[in-house]
Amino acid sequence: MPSKHRAVGLLRILLVLLFAGLVVAQVAILPGTLASLADEEPDLAYLRWPALAFSIVELVCVQVVIVCTWKLLGMVKDDRIFSEAAFAWVNTIVWTMVAAWVLLFGAFVSVAFIVEGPGLPVLLLGVVLAGGVLVLLMVVMRALLRQATTLRSDMDAVI
Repeated sequence: MPSKHRAVGLLRILLVLLFAGLVVAQVAILPGTLASLADEEPDLAYLRWPALAFSIVELVCVQVVIVCTWKLLGMVKDDRIFSEAAFAWVNTIVWTMVAAWVLLFGAFVSVAFIVEGPGLPVLLLGVVLAGGVLVLLMVVMRALLRQATTLRSDMDAVI
């Protein structure tokens, strides 16, 4: 199906651009931004390095998901997605997302005690909830992949 191959190709281009943007953010943007924030808010300057470490780890989690998605796209292109080999990549995505969500929840709890005013904690709560939805969605998608893989192997056995 040509449209599947075009979609996979376009998605791979976008994944490369996203990955490159995340590297630029990790190396150039985040350190400078957090340094200037530490200068502007001396009371919160002690959070510069923990915030940088947290941000970099979260972005690494996104990069791991991008790499796993890349590998799964290769399996889609080769019509091997409904195989046991796909579960290693899907499991890595799920566990990486769980780790990122746990870190994000920890950041939410920490920020709720540090920051005065409801703005940032409410924003982080929204992100935590959205992240939880994404993790659970991936768990459901993994279960659907398991069902499809079982059905495909059953059909291959019949044919």
